[in-house]
Amino acid sequence: MTAPHDRVNAFRPEQPSSARIYNYLLGGKDHYPADRLAAEELLKAAPDVQLAVRATQAFLGRAVHFLVTDAGLCQFIEVGVGLPAAQNVHQVAQRSVPGARVVYVDTDPVVIAHARNMVRGVPGTAIVERDLREPAAILADPELTRLIDVTVPTAVLLAGILAQVADKEDPATLIQALLAPFPAGSFVAVSHVTLDSSPASAKVAVEVLDLLGIIARPRTRDQVQALLAGFEPVEPGLVWAPQWRPDPSTGLTDDPGRSHIYAAVARKV
Repeated sequence: MTAPHDRVNAFRPEQPSSARIYNYLLGGKDHYPADRLAAEELLKAAPDVQLAVRATQAFLGRAVHFLVTDAGLCQFIEVGVGLPAAQNVHQVAQRSVPGARVVYVDTDPVVIAHARNMVRGVPGTAIVERDLREPAAILADPELTRLIDVTVPTAVLLAGILAQVADKEDPATLIQALLAPFPAGSFVAVSHVTLDSSPASAKVAVEVLDLLGIIARPRTRDQVQALLAGFEPVEPGLVWAPQWRPDPSTGLTDDPGRSHIYAAVARKV
């Protein structure tokens, strides 16, 4: 997530990008030498980082499937979308509900370019260049208002992005603001990196990211729980990402704490 004043000159291929590192760790192809070097440094310091990104992506897919098939939602806003993956939100949602509408939000110029290509010609989808720290601007964006009906229950998806928001920026209030226009029965899905499971190795990974100029703010379980104050968690609540409605085929369920990711889906009441 790029700060507003940095956007004009945000594209710097010589500077590692969190979105492109994530893409590399998922086995994607949208990255540059600086990103690959940074990812390899991360893997040396904390090999579990690859499990973390896999767990995050897998959780997002399961959460969207639940929200479509169990909760009956057909509108989604994913903030901090990152680069296209094997199963993107609109693909998961529209597989069950062809008319599902999805708006992707990001600030990384490479992400924006790839996402625009991804959604080109796909009905019910859009990409908007907005920052999580500006929820009013996200909600007022013409592309979002064209697709998203605020009178209909909607899911806001925040997979991994909250670790880029400082405590002083009040991430809990940002979540509340993003859900504010939508009725009860809307949802928020959150995944968040933590130091709880393996403080030493996770701390090293955060330090490596810091040296690379990439912000990562791990939070404890209690801190992540606090971000969801006022929302009603659905079963199984806030758990390790592989434990949220687990899928054994991911290969991540045997030692879920190695994901270093907490995850939850919660309902607006």
